[in-house]
Amino acid sequence: MSGIVEAILYVLAHIHFLVIGVAGGIIVGAIPGLSGSTGIILMLPFLIYIEPSSALIMMSGLFCGSMFGGSIAAVLISTPGTPSAAATLLDGYPLTQKGQAGKALGVALVASTAGGIISTLCLIFLAPQLAKIALKFGPSEYFALMIFGLTIMASVSSSSLTKGLLSGFFGLLLSMVGLNPSLGTERFTFGITRLLVGFSTMPVLIGLFAISEVLSQVERLNEGTLRRVSSKHKIGEILPRPKELKGLWKVILGSSLLGTIIGIIPATGGSIASYMAYNETKRFSKDPESFGKGNLAGIAAPEAANNATTGGAMIPLITLGIPGDVVTSVMLGALMIIGVQPGPLLFSQSPQIVNNLFVGFLAAQFLMLVLGYFSIRAANLIFKVPLGILYPTILCLCLLGAYSLGNSAYDVLLAMIFGVVGYFMKKYGFSAPSVILGLILGPIAEQELGRALIISYGDWTVLFRSPLSIMFYVFAIFSVIYSLGLFKKKKPAGR
Repeated sequence: MSGIVEAILYVLAHIHFLVIGVAGGIIVGAIPGLSGSTGIILMLPFLIYIEPSSALIMMSGLFCGSMFGGSIAAVLISTPGTPSAAATLLDGYPLTQKGQAGKALGVALVASTAGGIISTLCLIFLAPQLAKIALKFGPSEYFALMIFGLTIMASVSSSSLTKGLLSGFFGLLLSMVGLNPSLGTERFTFGITRLLVGFSTMPVLIGLFAISEVLSQVERLNEGTLRRVSSKHKIGEILPRPKELKGLWKVILGSSLLGTIIGIIPATGGSIASYMAYNETKRFSKDPESFGKGNLAGIAAPEAANNATTGGAMIPLITLGIPGDVVTSVMLGALMIIGVQPGPLLFSQSPQIVNNLFVGFLAAQFLMLVLGYFSIRAANLIFKVPLGILYPTILCLCLLGAYSLGNSAYDVLLAMIFGVVGYFMKKYGFSAPSVILGLILGPIAEQELGRALIISYGDWTVLFRSPLSIMFYVFAIFSVIYSLGLFKKKKPAGR
């Protein structure tokens, strides 16, 4: 008990580090192309000069803040600031087009905070026990999980089952470009050296969602069909009303628990958790047809899930020394640089650092609620910018974000190409989220399939021996059946 009291006093005495971390996280998360890992890398030269506990709570604050920050760009300009916010824009941006951006961002903020608090409590009380579950995931379990994730491709398409599947298969095809992860042979590179590493997710994401949206809006502007959000419907009310929250608490709780569990599993992360939470919320909704048109549950679910992965991803990091996602991978390197070795011995050798982390992580969620509120208020300024300046500025930020990934003009070209591709996909009713799902999950599924077959000397039955694998296959079958049923219901309505 005395250790927790000391940790509370320590965090209060060093609260400025947490404020810097959370505020910095919101900023880098809101800028397309940047992420929590980028922010930690930028902070690293400064972190080596402060105490390990202060550095740890600053990185934790940045990690949490960046998850919410991604939703700001997703909701306001249809540009996911981070890959984890890609699912948020599906219902967030339609609300902005209706003049309800404040409500969308308010729900995102509350859901993110709740998801973070729930996952932090799991981190504090269940870390050692939950980390053991992650150790049971071998290649066959990972492959089954990815198969379940890929079945979501159809249901995230709001127009056509066929077009949703075709979009997903296009994403899978893109994921196959580059080197075979098992054999090292080239595939679909056509002699172009740049294609050996395949397509990076972020330039494709920026192109399909952001640049394509700019092109669509400019077209509507030229045609005179674009309706500007009126001055009295800009940000408006931010924090959702109690009545609205009452209808969302089950969604937030369920998505938070799902996000925590997915966060514990290494190599998954917020993007997978947000799409899975979105899909499951849509599946069990009484009005699934309203998703993609501005349903508040479609914002609460992915935001609660992606912020819940922060606490979940920290569990294997501090208990086993295994990073749960990209950000915690960077954090692992940063911790080792400042002299902290995560793992089982951390609890016995440096218990106060662990306590400081727990308290700091929890405090970061409440700070995010306060700083997030003011960041939404500041975002109101975007509606005062003339459209002739706004869209070129967004386009420049998108291209700058693409360039910042690897300081390469190739990423800029890639974003522009997929911007044009995304424009035509939107025009003809194809699903950009399905492409991203295929691109993200395809390489993981292929890699884990290869590992499973190598370990079993080519025995395909290894994929069906584990109870966990079978569970995910059953989930996948139900997901497909649900998607078929959903689109059958839509057909009579469309006739």
